[in-house]
Amino acid sequence: MQQTLTGKRALVTGGTKGIGRATALALAQAGATVVAGYHADPEAAAATERALKEIGGDHLVVSADVTDPADARRLAERAGTALGGLDILVNNVGVDGVMAFDELTEDEWGRVLRHNVDSVFLVTRAALALLTDSASIITIGSSVALRGRARGVHYTTSKAALVGFTRALSKDLGERGIRVNLVQPGLTETEPGAGLPAHMVERIVAMTALKRLGQPEDVAGAVVFLAGDTSRFISGATLNVDGGV
Repeated sequence: MQQTLTGKRALVTGGTKGIGRATALALAQAGATVVAGYHADPEAAAATERALKEIGGDHLVVSADVTDPADARRLAERAGTALGGLDILVNNVGVDGVMAFDELTEDEWGRVLRHNVDSVFLVTRAALALLTDSASIITIGSSVALRGRARGVHYTTSKAALVGFTRALSKDLGERGIRVNLVQPGLTETEPGAGLPAHMVERIVAMTALKRLGQPEDVAGAVVFLAGDTSRFISGATLNVDGGV
């Protein structure tokens, strides 16, 4: 079966940088019409808007803080007005957090959980009425959810929560034919060396079966697969895209 998303309508949060940008562009290249959300970097938003325009189609880039319930609703409303409905929802917004547990503050705990868990709930709830029967919801998590990470209890916890969210929501929405899946990337090179010292990159690559860091396009490919009909009987699944760590 050939994978195509022609005629599909997609909303991608955090859609102007890194994995989100690669995902928005890959969905558009596969034929979908895309609304890409962003918050803090208008230059990245403008660059993504230009790239989408080059692909062709009536794509849209929208500013929204998806940790805020009102803004999450506004983003969904903009997508609904522009597209008339949604066939694909990609929850990509997230932040990292590095802090030893004995130094972990309530503010830092809340910041990470708000971006990595609350935003997924808020956007999914806001978009629910727009989703067509047989739509696909895809959330971007992290493979650390299954491994844990030193100095990252709050980050690991937030990503592990998405496994349960995905499994449970797939059962709630299954009667409508809506599929809900989770993509868990490993370390992904959204900037040279993933922003890490060379010795750390070497150690991580040595642990990886495919002997390289992930690229945003690797993750985007998994999203396109889960968005289309070739994955029509996959729901509640967690797909690791980590090169075999």
